[in-house]
Amino acid sequence: MNKLTRLPTVDRTAPFPARQRTRVQRQHTRYFAFLSYSHKDQKLAEWLHAELERFRVPRNLAGQLTDNGVIPKRLTPIFRDQHELAAADDLGEEIEEALANSRFLIVLCSPDAAKSRWTNAEIETFKRTRPDGCVLAAIAAGEPFASEAADSQADECFPPALRHRYDRRGRSTGKRAEPLAADLRGSDEDRRTGLMKLIAGMLGVGLDDLMQREATRRQRRLAILAAASIAGMAITSTLAVTAIQARDAARDQRREAEGLVAFMLGDLKDKLEPIGKLDALDGVGARVLAYYSKENASELSDAALLQRSRALSLMAEVAYERGDLDTSERLYREAMHGTVEAVRRNPDDPQRIFDHAQNVYWIGDIAMQRGNLPAAETQWRQYKNLATQMVGLAPDNMKWRMESQYAEADLGEVLLRQRRFAEAAAQFGQALQTIEALATADPQNRDYQNSLVQALAWLADAQESQGQLTPAITLRERLVTLLDKLVAQSRGDVAYRQDLIDAHRGLGRLYEDVGRRELASQNFQAAVAASQDLVATEPLNSNWAAALARSQFTLAKYLLDQHQDSAASAQVEPACAAYSRLAAREPAVPSWRQGLEVCLINRAHIAMDSGDDPQALGFATRAVAMARSIKSNDSVGDSYRLAEALRVQGDVYRAAGNIETARANWAEASSAIRPSANERPDEMDERRTILQRTGQSAEAAAIAAQLNRIGYRSTSQ
Repeated sequence: MNKLTRLPTVDRTAPFPARQRTRVQRQHTRYFAFLSYSHKDQKLAEWLHAELERFRVPRNLAGQLTDNGVIPKRLTPIFRDQHELAAADDLGEEIEEALANSRFLIVLCSPDAAKSRWTNAEIETFKRTRPDGCVLAAIAAGEPFASEAADSQADECFPPALRHRYDRRGRSTGKRAEPLAADLRGSDEDRRTGLMKLIAGMLGVGLDDLMQREATRRQRRLAILAAASIAGMAITSTLAVTAIQARDAARDQRREAEGLVAFMLGDLKDKLEPIGKLDALDGVGARVLAYYSKENASELSDAALLQRSRALSLMAEVAYERGDLDTSERLYREAMHGTVEAVRRNPDDPQRIFDHAQNVYWIGDIAMQRGNLPAAETQWRQYKNLATQMVGLAPDNMKWRMESQYAEADLGEVLLRQRRFAEAAAQFGQALQTIEALATADPQNRDYQNSLVQALAWLADAQESQGQLTPAITLRERLVTLLDKLVAQSRGDVAYRQDLIDAHRGLGRLYEDVGRRELASQNFQAAVAASQDLVATEPLNSNWAAALARSQFTLAKYLLDQHQDSAASAQVEPACAAYSRLAAREPAVPSWRQGLEVCLINRAHIAMDSGDDPQALGFATRAVAMARSIKSNDSVGDSYRLAEALRVQGDVYRAAGNIETARANWAEASSAIRPSANERPDEMDERRTILQRTGQSAEAAAIAAQLNRIGYRSTSQ
């Protein structure tokens, strides 16, 4: 799974993304599609609306199950604001509810639509609740992406929100989107072809297949009319058709029922975070589980068995997104029983192994969420073995190859969190080897480049944790070079720019560790500047705000070590303000509270250096309280954070002349550290500093010698 293959950072201030919250919506009519358009294109919108609602799906397609769900007989109702909301009391609320209850969004694109802020707002609202791409473009005039050329911006027909992709949490990524587009320009025949392409996209079938079936349906009608001239033949034909329909209905009844289940659940996949929508699913979920509870998995057909498991997996995802890990795990395990049986029936089908592997992965992820790292490791080792089987069965399938790479990286992460740094480095090294081969074979593949970036960062992180500073620097330098190239090639892709921020911070931290302070300063400054550019692009993006705050804290620490307190304060204060806003919005997010702890420690240093001992003591005391309250999966790391806060509090007491209390703080800091065979260099340096404070000079000197052997140059006093 690619959920966990993300760019890591060593400091613990990196936030979890804010969970989007929306109010609970009243349940209204469920629309097949929402038609968004500029009212200057009203005439064409009326034609398109009428054609879509008039269209009858060919009988041979109706009821079939595609990636878009069960194909209905009619594409109704289609929402069009002027038509549907003439008597609405609250126009804005009604439109939001209609968007929330529409399977698809159709945007009638023209230069007027591209300039319409209402059309753009409708697209943004739809993408925030369902960012999986159920948006289709119908081009009425102008040219898509014309705004990318300076001399043709007036011809742009795609609104801004349509031109950009949104991530699974409903946030604009800034990446270029490629919506399915149907061309309604040209002759009547061209317009008809565009209409059919639009319908094919919503039904999830091929355009040729739909056109052929539509032609077949017209031919069938002509044949029936011709046959009507012969009464006996007409009667016979009618009876035959009726008999065939009855036979098909009986044969497909079960498939239709299971297809309906998939329709109810499949439309919700990747759109489960808003709390109101999850609440609305309670009744649906109960009916689905009740339907399948009557079935014996061993007696189901292969198709029904897989359908049952997928439905259970979707309900498990609903529970996961709601934070109900107990229910989620139970449902995933029940789904896994079905995929185990499916694999047993056909162990050479890589798709079945893939379905089974997803359940195995998520059970491991739930264990990770609970802090049960050994259980997570067990599941993810099984996940890795399943990915290896998929590759063995179909070595040319790039999807399976990528699944194997994800498995390597995920297993590496759980090992890293257990402080098994050498094993984690081996896993990340294997993941890097896999993705390097794929990226070399297909250098234009964006997914491969993304995974290559992440693999380099993970391996550098593992090497740095082991004290292998020179190899880690080499990897980070390579990463920065790669990202500079990708940013240039993509014309400023924001995802690559955000990765580059963390890459500069990581490289700067390594340069500082080995005493190359000028290069460290350059990279810290680059990280702050790049972060500020991103925040200026979209100030409401909480991830970018946190990235800027992390970069400012890193630069501030460097400046404090250089005794540049005024410059450090200029970085600390906006970073503190950013983390205060983030923590106020979501106080339960541990990493944002860790950011507040770092803020307090920096403020304590600055106040102490300026001679304001009471203020410094206030900040240090609050930092200790914050550190005591934060619990993560890394108990050793938690102990070092608490020890640092206690050590700083002792330093403040010493500066105020209260040596006795200072020594008590330092002694408590020494006791707070949980010994570990796998200390990171920065943690060793903190322990060395505390030992110096407590008068254990020989022990401190021994640690300093260890750090010196790996090339680590301490800046602590």
